[in-house]
Amino acid sequence: MYAIIRTGGKQYKVAEGDSLKVEKLGGEIGSTVELGEVLMIGGETVRVGNPLIEGAKVTARIMNHAKDRKVLGFHHKRRKGYRKMFGHRQIKTHLRILSVEA
Repeated sequence: MYAIIRTGGKQYKVAEGDSLKVEKLGGEIGSTVELGEVLMIGGETVRVGNPLIEGAKVTARIMNHAKDRKVLGFHHKRRKGYRKMFGHRQIKTHLRILSVEA
């Protein structure tokens, strides 16, 4: 069984035992978190929400909080000699999916 969840403005396809990195979630390392925004559940039969499935949830364990890879940005103004390069590292939460409940 798999589910399509929404967290941090993005959608992810998850199944039991999967691990994924999402936008930073509150919580301590080792604690469990319930993701309640389930858009679709698939398997033998497919259930699609309108937009969410009532009563469905995905339970995950927080494995780690870490920074993602650096994303570079660049500003310049033409003909003025102005150039500026900057970097940004977004904080991500590493999750391990424990269960998908319909």
